Amino acid sequence: MTEILQILVTGSVFGIIYALIAFGYNLTFSTSKTINFSLGNIIMLGGVVGFSCYVDIRSGALIGTPYIVPIIAVLVAGVIAGAAVHSFAVEPSLKLKSEYTWVLATLAFGIIIRNGAEQLWSTGDYRFPSPLGDDPLRFAGVGIYPQEILTVVVATLIVFSIEAFKKYTIYGKAIQAVSEDKETAMLMGIPQRQVVRISFMMSGCIATMAGLLIAPLTFVSASMGTGIGIKAYAVSIIGGLESGKGLVVGGLILGISEFLTARYISSGYKELPGFILLILVILVKPSGLFGRKVIKKV
Repeated sequence: MTEILQILVTGSVFGIIYALIAFGYNLTFSTSKTINFSLGNIIMLGGVVGFSCYVDIRSGALIGTPYIVPIIAVLVAGVIAGAAVHSFAVEPSLKLKSEYTWVLATLAFGIIIRNGAEQLWSTGDYRFPSPLGDDPLRFAGVGIYPQEILTVVVATLIVFSIEAFKKYTIYGKAIQAVSEDKETAMLMGIPQRQVVRISFMMSGCIATMAGLLIAPLTFVSASMGTGIGIKAYAVSIIGGLESGKGLVVGGLILGISEFLTARYISSGYKELPGFILLILVILVKPSGLFGRKVIKKV
């Protein structure tokens, strides 16, 4: 029983992280109907920037800065990265009215970020000490690290804040309006270009914060975001790209299934159930478990 609880707890922590990053895909898709495929490498940017502001790369010791410094630094990095992806990869593609150019453009942008980190920072793997310590807490025999608790709390707050932002603020309602009907939103005086740019900036901030949160649970490296970004995209397809509830449920399904498979079958196959479910969802319900079916008028 304790073992099952341990798997559920650890799987849920990673599931919440996947759901958080999937919200980044959700924001940009809502406003521009594009997917930011560089998001995985922007996650890495958060881990690398946070590490550089908090840890000495040569000795691995803390450099003495308060933890608020890496938090502010990764948020700034997220805003800059999100604005850059929109300006240099997505907006030019949308002006060409090409349905697929933005796919290659965002992928290329992610590769540039990764190569930049490898050349300017390092190609190695580094341990990121948690600001809350590395000793697990015990509850009914189940171990949980303070960083895991921090990750769940912060990720949950961000998810609820995004939903509240979209429902109760002017900019949030503008995002909803652009998502529903761009032409009507423009006729109502909503600056569509600005709304799309803000959604990319928010998406970038979500990704860099996710990178900072998950760095102490894994390792910091130039390749740390690739797999996480792909899994978060799978979560958005499983749950439904435009459904907040679906993203959370999809994240939990993927996170818990990974750890159950790793424990009872093999760690080499831990991603298998999630991607089998992804294929089934695409075949049976392409809009996702909680997604709305879109009907195109012709």
